[in-house]
Amino acid sequence: MKKFIETLKNCWRIEDLRQRLLITLLFTAIYRFGSFVVLPGIDPGMLQRLQSQTSGGLMSLLDMFSGGAFSNASIFALGIMPYISASIVMQLLAIAVPFFQKMQREGESGRKKINWYTRILTIAILFFQAPSYLLNLKAQAPQALASGLSWSAFMISASIILAAGSMFVLWLGERITDKGVGNGVSMIIMIGIIARFPQAFIQEVATRLNAIAGGGLVMFIVEILILYAVVCAAILLVQGTRKIPVQYAKRLVGNKQYGGARQYIPLKLFAANVMPIIFAQALMFIPLAIVRYQSENASWVVSSLMDNRSLLYNCVYVILIVAFTYFYTAITLNPTQMAEDMKRNNGFIPGIRPGKDTAEYIETIMSRITFPGSLFIAFIAIMPALAGLLNVQQQFSQFFGGTSLLILVGVVIDTLQQIESHLLMRHYDGLLNSGRTRNSGVSAY
Repeated sequence: MKKFIETLKNCWRIEDLRQRLLITLLFTAIYRFGSFVVLPGIDPGMLQRLQSQTSGGLMSLLDMFSGGAFSNASIFALGIMPYISASIVMQLLAIAVPFFQKMQREGESGRKKINWYTRILTIAILFFQAPSYLLNLKAQAPQALASGLSWSAFMISASIILAAGSMFVLWLGERITDKGVGNGVSMIIMIGIIARFPQAFIQEVATRLNAIAGGGLVMFIVEILILYAVVCAAILLVQGTRKIPVQYAKRLVGNKQYGGARQYIPLKLFAANVMPIIFAQALMFIPLAIVRYQSENASWVVSSLMDNRSLLYNCVYVILIVAFTYFYTAITLNPTQMAEDMKRNNGFIPGIRPGKDTAEYIETIMSRITFPGSLFIAFIAIMPALAGLLNVQQQFSQFFGGTSLLILVGVVIDTLQQIESHLLMRHYDGLLNSGRTRNSGVSAY
């Protein structure tokens, strides 16, 4: 504990790191403040119907990513998700459309063009999602609208405010990336998720203490131990890699020798990130939401698919996650392109011929690590349902796995690595090691 405190002091001693940490805290505080600012013309005390709607289904996922701003009818209700959707579309276009493929190969200039197109697409998505959100608000909580307010005028003004609020959140994320610590967009999503943790934790403690017959405090301790084990498993999943050795041939340029070094291609076990879970959740939520309103006396199959704790629901969920993991890994990692780049730089895998054989070898390795990785992702994805079977409260069970846990683990690890790099550059020990300086004679400034 003493070494950890000393490490925190070292973080504060480095002026650049201190400024970055303070800027990150300031911008995240602005984001959290804005998530409680209600749209003009909305009575916040009459939003119970909207808040009950976001207790489950796709709406709960959007509300979780926005940190409760969605159910609060806040100016940040749409959050960062329109930009995430636009980024996914642009990523798919960069793989399927030659125009965007060429742009992606242009380096920094191409990346700036793609970012510009992504922002334009984000605005287009916003002006579709904002009216949809307002129409849903009117249908679920009509009493929340101020009396005497023109609906058309409110629709136009509120749509502009929602679009401006979402773009402002994107601007905050970019400023965190440039001036703060960590990836700003990921940090905003993480803050939205973790903002719900204290309330969910308190509710779970109160529920367990009141349920003496259900295990009480002992059962709560078991829950914490299970949560700790799942977090450790998620860290192993995010950090796991398969290293492929690459040997570069020696070449002489004048009197100097270049190359001859051995490097590694780190293929991540978790290359698809959280996208398979998001895609699978979308497919599970949307059709069932339609069926739910069409039939009250649904069949056993439909009833099981509408219950996220049923065996059938989780089996279909696992199959979709495995399928989307293979799909997303295939479109994001191109073995042929990797083999061509390797050959162009005079690199080769020992024992494998350059070119086609190298591409087939990389594809084989990817297939071997994708399957266990997809099963691992699927297991973490169904952990909230397994926690629900132990009578864990729904809000608290979301932290046992699924999208929220993987995002939290990934963002925290990335942020800690950036902080550690700042410490190591100033000759301090890493954040996860100790707080002593490596060389006490070297200044931090």
